[in-house]
Amino acid sequence: MSYREGYYFKKSGYSQKTIPGINLNEISETELKALWHKTLGEGIHGICFSMYEDGQKPGDDISIEQVERRVLKLKPYVKAIRSFSCIEGNEFVPMMAQKHGLNTLVGAWLGDDKDDNEAEIEALIKLSKEGYVDVAAVGNEVLYRGDLTLEELVGYIKRVKDALKGTGVPVGYVDAYYEFSRHPIIVEHSDVILANLYPYWEGCPIEYALGHMQAMYGQVVDAAQGKPIIITETGWPSQGGGLKGAIAGPESAMKYFIDAIRWTRENDIPIYYFSSFDESWKVGPEGEVGAYWGLWDKHEQLKF
Repeated sequence: MSYREGYYFKKSGYSQKTIPGINLNEISETELKALWHKTLGEGIHGICFSMYEDGQKPGDDISIEQVERRVLKLKPYVKAIRSFSCIEGNEFVPMMAQKHGLNTLVGAWLGDDKDDNEAEIEALIKLSKEGYVDVAAVGNEVLYRGDLTLEELVGYIKRVKDALKGTGVPVGYVDAYYEFSRHPIIVEHSDVILANLYPYWEGCPIEYALGHMQAMYGQVVDAAQGKPIIITETGWPSQGGGLKGAIAGPESAMKYFIDAIRWTRENDIPIYYFSSFDESWKVGPEGEVGAYWGLWDKHEQLKF
């Protein structure tokens, strides 16, 4: 998800356990790194899977061996893995995750190419019926990007739900938190609400980012009509510049990770942190900062 100005909904009241965020003025860099490692080492619910090594990009066919190697890197730290596509090697992600005892949130990537969409939808249905999918996501930020009309998107969601009747696989759609308030029909047709929360992309300074994420989540609660909610993406880049008051940097990235994981643990909120490995191809789409969202660097080494 990238920056879009003008969308911020204040939360209405809902019950939650509050935690104080880390004050970077009261903790040394050594202590911060130790707490980051402790937080990760205690395990997190889920992580977004990064497919591509240097020189690779979406559209390339990725081998099952590469996918399995990366899954094994993540396995000691996570219970679940989220994938974004079902073709070009992405289908190996849920297969390898399940092989190694991890749960899966599997996405069909939808865009403005109807032939590609057809391949993605059919592959998601196939993977689900074969038992590789714990949660099915029909599209990621399609409305945010404007790739499909609302009616087209709902049609794909209904098609997957109809195909998966009796499988027990819940079906949802991933988008920025405010899209569920804007389009209640999406909530109506979803079994689970899959929301992306990015204080960084709204220019929020790191010292206020935890509270801002909680406000975003509160908006999703208001829109969800009592349905379960999963935070499908949130994170903070470790370098690459900034946006308004949000500055990328190692201390901010560590603080945001610790604060987000502690708060979601205390409130029993499933979260898929973004992301696993740095990916160089993202420099173009999101600017320099796009390449630095990983907990691991592009060489698959823990970053801090």
